[in-house]
Parts: sequence; C-alpha cells; structure tokens
Amino acid sequence: MAVTREKKVPALVDKPMDFCPGCGHGIISRLIMEALEELDQMDNIIFPIGVGCSSNLGAGLECDRLHCCHGRAGAVATGMKRVNPDVLVVSYQGDGDAYNIGIAETFNAAYRGENITVIVVNNTNFGMTGGQMSLTTMEGQKTATSVHGRDCAVTGYPIRFPEMVAREFPNAAYAARGTVTTPANINKLKGYIKNALQAQMNHEGYSIVEVLSPCPINWGLSPVKAMERIEKELIPYYPIGEFKKRGENQ
Repeated sequence: MAVTREKKVPALVDKPMDFCPGCGHGIISRLIMEALEELDQMDNIIFPIGVGCSSNLGAGLECDRLHCCHGRAGAVATGMKRVNPDVLVVSYQGDGDAYNIGIAETFNAAYRGENITVIVVNNTNFGMTGGQMSLTTMEGQKTATSVHGRDCAVTGYPIRFPEMVAREFPNAAYAARGTVTTPANINKLKGYIKNALQAQMNHEGYSIVEVLSPCPINWGLSPVKAMERIEKELIPYYPIGEFKKRGENQ
C-alpha cells in the first residue's frame, strides 16, 4: 500500500513575529513567501538561516529550515544544494553574519558560483547582539563599538558585496540590491527576489539580493526617521537596482 506524504507548505505563521517594531524583516520574509508561492515552489524550499536578527525568521515560518553556526550559512547552503540539487536553497542572513563573521563562506560560495540564492538584510550593524559595527556600517556612524563614529581611515570603508559579485565573479547569475522604504521600492524588491529564485531554479548559478533595512532600535531613531535615513544616507552609498541581470554575458 502506497504511503501518502502530506505536502509541506511553507507559510508565514499567523502570530506576531519576534522582530523589533519598525524593522524591515517582516516585509522581506513576506516577499520571499509571496515569490515562492507565485513560482509554485512552496513545497520545495529549505532555509539555512544565519545567526542574528535573521534567527527570528524561523519562528514565523512553517517550512524546512536550519539555524546555522554564526556566519556559516554559505557553507551549509552549499552542502544542502549539492546533495539536494532540485531543492531551492535560500540562505537568509544579516550583514554581520554574511559579511563579517561569514565573509569567507559568503565570498567562496559566490566565487565558486554555487547554485544557491542568498538574501542579506543590511541594517548597517550587528542588530541582535547590541548594535556593534559591521562591515556595512557607514562612515561616522555611531555603534556600540564605534562610539565616536566609524573612522574609515582605521577600519576601512563599508563593503558593497553585490557590486563585487557582479564585477568579479563572471559565473554568478544575478546580483541586486533593494529596500523596503516605499511601496514602489517594495514591489521592485519582490521582483529582484523572484529573479534570484528563478536563476536558481534554472541552474544559472549564484544569486544574491541585498536589502537595505531599517533598525530603529540600534539606530536610535523612530521607524519613520529610520526609513528617511535609508533614503537620504544609505541609498546614495548603496544604490538600489540590478548589478548583474540574468542572462548577461558571462
């Protein structure tokens, strides 16, 4: 007698999530779920989840996921995809996890052109652990570990990883950056996420979408002012858009 396996459908749980008020994670996770639904991949997804604010994503989803050691989601995603090539593998990480603690894993997965999708939520600090400086902290920005403002002459300048992927890794499939500041930008971001997922579905190679997200608590701003900071300060340095489109010459 055949055994029928119940279809596993990832969905946002109908309960409050653990993200701080005014944070962009809730919007971003909703967009990922909508994109998966529209691509008919709701039962074909696994999330290797980074340490940080992104860790709270697991409490709001009903799907296969694994909380990785700090910074190791790129390596874990690589292993997941290589043993399950037909499953969508989407790492969900913050800038501190992906670019600081895990820069080796993130860099090398992109360098090898692993057929995975990486979502990096960039709020310019280590959000969950107290607001320490990260590789994306802006020049002059005050954090728990740059109390007088980041001095780039000492620490180097904020990293722009999607641009590096587009410029340096010819076998990468897709690289983009979006934000959640306005309905128009949210709609564009959803398109970027769908493109990144479709690149993986078509075995085109590595895809990354970075998202500029507000962090009102650690920035010491109201949610409205945090959104304004993204528009006025972050986007001029971190431009939004597609840096490498699918199907571009390698």
